[in-house]
Amino acid sequence: MEQFWGPWGCNSEVDPLEAVLLHRPGAELDGNHGANYQEYRFRAPVDLARAQEQHDALAAAFRRHGVEVHYVGAQRRDRPNAFFVRDLVFMTPAGAIIGRPGLSVRRGEERAVAAALAGLGVPIAKTVNGLGYFEGACAMWVNADTVILGRSSRANSEGIRQVKAELEGQGVSRVMIMDIPYGSIHLDGLMNMVDRGKMLIFPWHVSYDTACQLMDMGIELIEASDIREVKEQLAINVVALAPGRVIMAEGCPQTKELLERHQIEVLEIDLSELLKAWGSVHCMTAALRRSSEQ
Repeated sequence: MEQFWGPWGCNSEVDPLEAVLLHRPGAELDGNHGANYQEYRFRAPVDLARAQEQHDALAAAFRRHGVEVHYVGAQRRDRPNAFFVRDLVFMTPAGAIIGRPGLSVRRGEERAVAAALAGLGVPIAKTVNGLGYFEGACAMWVNADTVILGRSSRANSEGIRQVKAELEGQGVSRVMIMDIPYGSIHLDGLMNMVDRGKMLIFPWHVSYDTACQLMDMGIELIEASDIREVKEQLAINVVALAPGRVIMAEGCPQTKELLERHQIEVLEIDLSELLKAWGSVHCMTAALRRSSEQ
């Protein structure tokens, strides 16, 4: 694939990060549609200039760690959630799976993302279609052989069936399906890999069956139990720059200390304005390439 398409793809959430796709907040966030911000599932109106400043700081942090930063352009002006690119893309070794948003006010964002991927030469392995809907943050690599798919208001059974079939066709041997509790929408709000063999979880929302399967695989579950940090500051919504090194939003001291006790290096960044849209680092970041070197 690399000879014809380029060095794209990943089958890990923690291998060294080499390239990402972001969308810099723009005109679609200007004024945040006034009093209609709740229609877009925001907790408060977002100041565009401050959001751009914080998003630029996130991109700069990636670049400082050797990560190529690519951008989605020509996004719809009526889609203020569009900077949450992970929801629209789940990357695999064979190319990108393009999601289909479950929230009506987000549908259509995927067209601009598909165009950006095509412009970069990233192969599109699958586009969720028909009666299915599925968002990329409802999928999580555990290791190269195992993926968790979460069923919720953002990923229905048909969408999961399509993504599961694509992954199995690529040789993924274990696809675990977990129902995401009502009140949560994506897996990355309640579980996230932070190192090879280590997963940060919100234990009250991870199913017993899923936890048992993970522990049987030898995955160490690190339990984040500060409800305010998990639910309001999105403490679990981190991105691994490399095994044992993550970037997370400021404002989660208890979770930061917990990770550090488990030998995870934590880099913090101010995302307070962007958090008003109920998303953090992982939501904003679609990994395009991770090194598979051990």
